[in-house]
Amino acid sequence: MKTLEITANDQRVLVHAPFGRDGSIVSSTLEGANIKATLFASVAQLLDELRNGVGAIIVTQESLTPGNLRLMETAVESQPPWSDVPILVFLGRGESDEARAMRISRMLGNVTVLERPVSRFTMVSATKAALRARRRQCEVRELLYHRENEILQRDQFLAMLGHELRNPLAAISQAVDLMRVSQAEPLPRPLQVMRRQCDHLVRLVDELLDVSRVTTGKISLSRKDIDVREILTSALGPLEPLFAKQRLGLRVDLGSQRLTVNGDATRLEQVFTNLLTNAIKYTPAGGHVRVTASVEGDAVVIKVADTGLGLSPKVISRVFDIFVQSERSLDRSQGGLGIGLTVVRRLVELHGGTIAVSSDGEGKGSEFTVRLPLLLSRAAQSATVEMAAIQDASLHVLVVEDNEDNREGLKDLLEAFGHRVDVAADGEQGLRLATRLRPDVAMVDIGLPHLNGYQVAERVRLALGDSIHLVALTGYGQPDDIRRTAAAGFDAHVTKPASLDKLLAALRPHERHA
Repeated sequence: MKTLEITANDQRVLVHAPFGRDGSIVSSTLEGANIKATLFASVAQLLDELRNGVGAIIVTQESLTPGNLRLMETAVESQPPWSDVPILVFLGRGESDEARAMRISRMLGNVTVLERPVSRFTMVSATKAALRARRRQCEVRELLYHRENEILQRDQFLAMLGHELRNPLAAISQAVDLMRVSQAEPLPRPLQVMRRQCDHLVRLVDELLDVSRVTTGKISLSRKDIDVREILTSALGPLEPLFAKQRLGLRVDLGSQRLTVNGDATRLEQVFTNLLTNAIKYTPAGGHVRVTASVEGDAVVIKVADTGLGLSPKVISRVFDIFVQSERSLDRSQGGLGIGLTVVRRLVELHGGTIAVSSDGEGKGSEFTVRLPLLLSRAAQSATVEMAAIQDASLHVLVVEDNEDNREGLKDLLEAFGHRVDVAADGEQGLRLATRLRPDVAMVDIGLPHLNGYQVAERVRLALGDSIHLVALTGYGQPDDIRRTAAAGFDAHVTKPASLDKLLAALRPHERHA
């Protein structure tokens, strides 16, 4: 764990006084008051010492030549966010000196001007005040670094938790998909329950990881020009059975005009799915949900309104804060972690937009309004992956996975779609089979025994070149993880548990799926 301590260097005074006995007088006066002072022969040497810690800087007017002033201005601007080093300047009196003092203060910021002649008492008291203020800055630095360490540990824990949860979820999801493929419609109720609850668990895991990424700025967007109407239609489709089950009326008015924005289709769908899901959760049977999209000025405006439980003024003011939820019954029938709207707000902001909520009070419904910058000059480009288009030929696939349930479940699932599948239980076996069988595709888990997935990919790529399509299977899906799999030679990155269409789409060249 990274730690920083307030050291003696953080309370020392750096002094530059080039003429006469000024430097020695300042140093001896401060040392007599138990203040550590270091005298420098040049401003450049003084500034170079800043990296080793400083409490305050004392310079005389003779120090501040135009060149030295520019050096000090650059050093001040280069300070870390927590730092605002105090600078004490000894100046003469007079109108010209007052004008110079104002200019120096504008350039250097945290400046205290002491008029000459400076008494020993004034010098010591001003320096002590500067050092007290500097100590407060160092204490803030300590808090910032401790907070940074806590966030780092939290992110590492969430990433590991997500990975550990994704493996069993992947096995369950694949088993359900396999049963779904082999079952005639309508699906048996137990299978519907398994699919629904598995999807719910996947969303909870995704929310946990997303809130970590958005609060630390680690989410990156894959932007293109898209029609918001298509994103809303995509978000509404899977939710229609929920509207029917909850006996909710749904009115959708998306107009006929293209509503083009530059954004990440997946992330925007996540925004609208969250808002729609919340409307379903908090609207009693017999209520209504209305979705509208239109152009207002230079913005695309999307509104999701419901006739549900509504929000009190107290909740409205904090509804986008993490872990905040509206009042609910003890049975927690609506579920959720209270982090979805935090993620939604950050994703909207990353798109240059805003989100607001209004409600007439508890029991009177609520309305969420999303505003996104409208694109006027470029046509929207969007593409949806159709299941039938994904599968254009039978492939020879090698699955390298140490988790038996995941390995066998994926094998059965791919075989159900007409692919020929071999399996390996560890990295060394996977490498041997890949080089001997030369499959079209190798789907490789990253956390393998003997040889990890990165090592397998590097060695397979070295042996087979571009004749094989490599797909990374992993519970880690952050941008750094995707970059690392690409650097190891993988063509695609699939985060567990993946939906059936993503698994099948990943078999094709030139596809990358987070």
